[in-house]
Amino acid sequence: MYQSVEEYAAANAAPCVATVGTFDGFHRGHASIFERLTSRAADMGRPAAAITFHPHPRVVVTPDDPPLLLTTPEEKIDILRDVFDGALVFLPFDDRLRRMTADQFIREILLDRFHIQALVAGYNHSFGHQRFGTADQLADLGAEAGFAVEVVTPVTYQDMPISSSRIRRVIKGGEWEDALQMLGHPYPIRGRVVKGIGKGRQLLGWPTINLSWSERKLLPPAGVYACTAAVGEKQYRGMMFIGVNMLNPQQVVSVEAHLFDFNGDLYGAEVTLYPSHFIRPNIRFATPEELSRQIAHDKETVLKLIL
Repeated sequence: MYQSVEEYAAANAAPCVATVGTFDGFHRGHASIFERLTSRAADMGRPAAAITFHPHPRVVVTPDDPPLLLTTPEEKIDILRDVFDGALVFLPFDDRLRRMTADQFIREILLDRFHIQALVAGYNHSFGHQRFGTADQLADLGAEAGFAVEVVTPVTYQDMPISSSRIRRVIKGGEWEDALQMLGHPYPIRGRVVKGIGKGRQLLGWPTINLSWSERKLLPPAGVYACTAAVGEKQYRGMMFIGVNMLNPQQVVSVEAHLFDFNGDLYGAEVTLYPSHFIRPNIRFATPEELSRQIAHDKETVLKLIL
């Protein structure tokens, strides 16, 4: 993994086959592009490189209305580590990059620094100032500059193309199963375990881990979910809560999980939670005892789903 073009260029001199995109969420459409990238690179006997951006381009282009992320950079790295053997290169997306035309981007970055021999792109791909570099225009520019362009057809779900923006809308609308179907993999929420208010164990008898998370992350709708927790190389099943905890006097959104068959201290550890099944919305109960009984019922529901 490389944090800049300069870092990549210093370590790699050979021509490559590349793809370029934000790849937020790394959904099934992105996976199709990476399959073709890997295959095309193997056919040409060249290394594969995936060029992505941080921050999300819209943070710079439309700073008043940037999208929340399906995957943070760390989560994206975790996903790609398991499915992609090529070079992953993060380009810092700044005002200079925003102002680059498609022709400048191709010549100054793709050709001069990556020495690309082929570019694999999604059907709706565009880049460059004012998003000039569409797939058709890329093919023309590639023909002029001497590299091949392969455009990958869309992957559809319910007869419509899968896209990151569509998945964001579906998540916000509470259609969790549809979101997971379009992603094609579990939805990660990665963060560090921090100290909570301590009421889960003391008042309820249900100890939880409390996760800090990126403020740029799109959280699923508030409620209770079945989940898996990745702690280092180990995984634990459990249930998690997203929302305003009725016992928290600060009334802030929390992400917390009760892990089955786990008894230990995870404070300070990096943990990734994967909510798998939506169980119920967030409900305010009259007493902690009522909430504790509901949590016990939630656990029974979760166990029926995952066992």
